[in-house]
Amino acid sequence: MTDTASAAAATVSKSEQAYAAVKSRIVDGSYSPGYRLVLAKIAEDLGVSVVPVREAIRRLEAEGLVKFERNIGATVSGIDPTEYLYTMQTLSIVEGAATALSAPLIGEADVARARAVNAEMRECLQHFDPVRFTRLNQDFHSVLFEHCPNPHILDLVHRGWNRLASLRSSTFRFVPGRAHESVDEHEALLQLIESGSSPDDIEKAARRHRSATLDAYLAQAAANDLPTPQTTQQ
Repeated sequence: MTDTASAAAATVSKSEQAYAAVKSRIVDGSYSPGYRLVLAKIAEDLGVSVVPVREAIRRLEAEGLVKFERNIGATVSGIDPTEYLYTMQTLSIVEGAATALSAPLIGEADVARARAVNAEMRECLQHFDPVRFTRLNQDFHSVLFEHCPNPHILDLVHRGWNRLASLRSSTFRFVPGRAHESVDEHEALLQLIESGSSPDDIEKAARRHRSATLDAYLAQAAANDLPTPQTTQQ
């Protein structure tokens, strides 16, 4: 490899490093909406030059996580409540279907694994960490939908979860009381699967579970006079 090629590869690697680091901080809330991203400071923190950081910020802008404001520079984008609404509504439908289709294929070992994750979530309630709880929540649901035999539905579920991640969505940070209810609903879902309940009952329970989280978010937003979703009126 030539010196020029080596330098280019190193730049790409540092750009990926910067991208991963900044995105992680945005997703976990360390960089909250409106936070000003000072390239020189980030570069210093990461031990790289400004060039790979600038490339990383451009990628994050393309993903909608960062925006450029006049006379301010790069800042972390706010969370779009309408996008959150649509994502959660869609996910309740496709994840409910995926969970119902997966149910006959979920074995005892899978149930035990999901129950162990749910136990971790219950422990997490003692010293609440919304980021960890959200990660465990995804792990739990992955056990229930990953056996879905329909690859198209499964792809839509993955897209929905990825979109929530890009929105930095942790309803549990915003509505921590919802976390307690969520853990109990998880156990109810597992009991339905264990008892061989009908796919229709399992799908309805999974959809209600997702919709309850959305409803909690909307109620809290309204109570605190925060921005709420703007839907198109017919």
